Amino acid sequence: GGEVVTKPLQFDGNRLELNLSTSAVGSLQVEIQDAAGIPIPGFALKDCRPIFGDSVARLVRWQQRDDVRPLASQTVRLRFVIRDADLFSFRFISV
Repeated sequence: GGEVVTKPLQFDGNRLELNLSTSAVGSLQVEIQDAAGIPIPGFALKDCRPIFGDSVARLVRWQQRDDVRPLASQTVRLRFVIRDADLFSFRFISV
């Protein structure tokens, strides 16, 4: 397992989509942080549902939501916590 934290970034869109593959026991979670590295309430690691499987377009969900529109145009960092999985890419999309 491991972690990856992006450089500060800004995005447009309302959903975060991942291209990933996990083993049968693997998982991936995403936390959205502010520019200083502080988790944003509602988008913390504990709020992210573990993601399993193999997909080129899996949407990330935190608790009962997947809409990241309130954070669009703000400077944020993404923290990926990866356990026996491969993360190939991420992108923000508009649905």
